Amino acid sequence: MQNISEVMEFVLVGLTDVPELQVPLFLIFTFIYLFTLVGNLGMLVLIMMDSRLHTPMYFFLSNLSFVDCVYASAVTPKVIEGFLTGYKIISYNACAAQMFFFAAFATIESFILASMAFDRHAAVCKPLHYSTTMTTTMYVLLVSGSYINGILQSSIHVSFTFQLSFCNSNVVNHFFCDIPPLLALSCSDIYTDEIVLFVLAAFNVAFTLLVIFTSYLLIFVAILKMQSAEGRKKAISTCASHLTTVSIFYGTIIFMYLQPSSSHYMDTDKMASVFYTMIIPMLNPLVYSLRNKEVKNAFRKFLGKAVSSL
Repeated sequence: MQNISEVMEFVLVGLTDVPELQVPLFLIFTFIYLFTLVGNLGMLVLIMMDSRLHTPMYFFLSNLSFVDCVYASAVTPKVIEGFLTGYKIISYNACAAQMFFFAAFATIESFILASMAFDRHAAVCKPLHYSTTMTTTMYVLLVSGSYINGILQSSIHVSFTFQLSFCNSNVVNHFFCDIPPLLALSCSDIYTDEIVLFVLAAFNVAFTLLVIFTSYLLIFVAILKMQSAEGRKKAISTCASHLTTVSIFYGTIIFMYLQPSSSHYMDTDKMASVFYTMIIPMLNPLVYSLRNKEVKNAFRKFLGKAVSSL
């Protein structure tokens, strides 16, 4: 133990070392990242500028767009740098910061998705009481609670992970500093860390999915009782975008974090990680804009103003 040197930096293996794939992957992931930023920041600007979108639903959606920008930015630029320059070294502190921002904002996203499900339940099941249920205080509290919970949980993960000793190797078999590959790298006893990871991830998934499933079960019951076919169609359309996002997000999260460490296959985990770190943040603005008439109308209005001002 006297000869163990402290790790000052980590080497990220990345997605692939095949030389022929570096340029194509650089172009693909650069496009994905730019599309993510433009789509989510565009959604934010659109919601801020159009007074018709100043409702609880779009308040949640604007926060979802902000969260997607942050946690995609915590991971993707470093991946792009690796493809472009081949430099895959990340300092100890930068690794901790990357884990913190990714874990915090991924957790925040799960709670915002649950808040959006609760909002849709209030809108569809109790439309006459919607304004008294989803007050300004209520939706601000829901979003604030999401941020506080995400930051607290991420702080726990980072403090537990980075108190471990990394003495065998500093090569992380992943494209960013995620918790499972760093635990696999440690020469300390990681039993407590695995328990903490599993308990917090299970709580997040179980609690938020319970809210989402309960909300949508009540929504579908309400839809079945509707007499108007037009009303049913509108209610289903309102919820379809959210359900699409929830399915993709939770499918990959459950696959990554709710399995024992012995069951992790890093190449498979990397592919799953690409979905929730890069693909989902890119898809969210597409899903919500293409399936939402109010967003499309706001976008047309914005374009009209932009063209007329030229």
